Amino acid sequence: MTKATVVGVGMTKFGVHDQTLPELFADAAFPALDDAGVAQDELDAFYFGNAMSGLSENETHLAPKVATHLGMTGVPFQRFEDACATSANAFKNAVQAVEAGVHDTVLVGGVERCTPETGRDTPEMTRIFASASHRQYEQPAGLTFPGVFALLTKRHMHEYGTTEEQLAEVAVKNHYHGSMNDRAHFGGEKTVEEVLDGPVVADPFRLMDCCPFSDGASAVVVTSEDLAGSFDAEGVDVTGNGHGVDAVPLGDKDSLPETKAARDAAREAYDEAGVTANDVDFAEVHDCFTGAEVLATEALGLFEDGEGGPAAAEGRSRLGGETPVNPSGGLKAKGHPIGATGTAQITELTEQLRGEAGERQVEDARTGVAHNLGGDSGTTVVTVMEERE
Repeated sequence: MTKATVVGVGMTKFGVHDQTLPELFADAAFPALDDAGVAQDELDAFYFGNAMSGLSENETHLAPKVATHLGMTGVPFQRFEDACATSANAFKNAVQAVEAGVHDTVLVGGVERCTPETGRDTPEMTRIFASASHRQYEQPAGLTFPGVFALLTKRHMHEYGTTEEQLAEVAVKNHYHGSMNDRAHFGGEKTVEEVLDGPVVADPFRLMDCCPFSDGASAVVVTSEDLAGSFDAEGVDVTGNGHGVDAVPLGDKDSLPETKAARDAAREAYDEAGVTANDVDFAEVHDCFTGAEVLATEALGLFEDGEGGPAAAEGRSRLGGETPVNPSGGLKAKGHPIGATGTAQITELTEQLRGEAGERQVEDARTGVAHNLGGDSGTTVVTVMEERE
C-alpha cells in the first residue's frame, strides 16, 4: 500500500477576520495549491472541516459552498465535524483514502470564525463551544471547557504535584514561540509573574493559561508518495496516523489525567510509523489550556507521567531544548479557530520538516508529531510525519 505525502500547505493569519467562511478558506487553500503547483481540476477530492458554524453563523452544508467558491465543483467533497479535532480527522481520512488508492490527490483543510468581533460575545461563544460537552449530564450544570480542562488539570496536580508556576511556564514558552510566527494571533515576551497575576478563569487557569477565540483557515494538499515528485514543493511523508476515543462525559472516564484517547492514538501512530517517542524531534500539541499541553506531552511519551510540568519549567520543551513543543506558538499563542486547528498543525510540521520555519526552526528536525483532541479528549488524532529521504 502506498503512503501519503503532503506536497502543499497554506494558512491565514489567525486572529480577527471579517470575510465569509468560503472567502476565508480560499485565503488558505489557494496558497496551498500554489505551493504544490496543482490546479483545481487536478484534484480528486476535497475533505473539509468546520465545527461550529451551524450554531454560530447559521451556516451548514458548507463543503459544496466552499468548493464552489474555489472553482472545484467537479469532485467529491465532504464536511467533517469532530469538535476541535475536526480538520485532523478530515486529514486522517484523506490520508487513508490516498493510501487505499481511492484518490490520488486531495485538498484538505478547515475554517472557523470564533472571535467576539464576528458577532458573538465571549459568553455566547463559550456556550457554543460547550455544545461539545454532554448535553444531559454536563451542559445543564454549566460546565464549559475552561472548567473541563481545569478538572483534568487539578487531578493531575493532585496526583503529580504539578504547580501553577509550571503551568505558567507553558504560557510563557508558547507566547515566546508565537512571537516568531507572523501568522500567530498573539506573541511577545511574557513572564511567569504576568501569567500568575491574571484573573482566574477556572481554577487553576488564569487568563493567559487559556487559548484565545480566533478566526482563520488552513489547508494542505495530500498525494501518494509515488506522485509526490511531480509536484513543485518538497513533499513530507505521513508515516503514521492514530485515532483514539474515550468516554463522554468526564464522569465515565477511567482516569482523568491519563487522557486515554491520546495514548491510544499515539501508540497506533508510532506503531504504523515504526518509531517511538524517543524518535520525535518536536511536537505540535493541543494546548487549548496550559494544563492540556502538560497532559498531551505525557500521553505522547515525550516526558514521563508527572514530568510535563517540570519539563516546561526547565526549558526542555522550549525551542533549543530536548523536545520543542508547539514551536508555532500552539493554540495558546498561535490561536484556535476550531475547524482549522488540525491542518494548521500539519502545516507547521510540514514547514519544520522542510526547514522553512525561519526563526522558530527546530534544529535537525526529521520527525514531528501532531496531537489534536476534540471536546474533553473524547477524540484524539495523532499524526507522525517525517522528512523525505
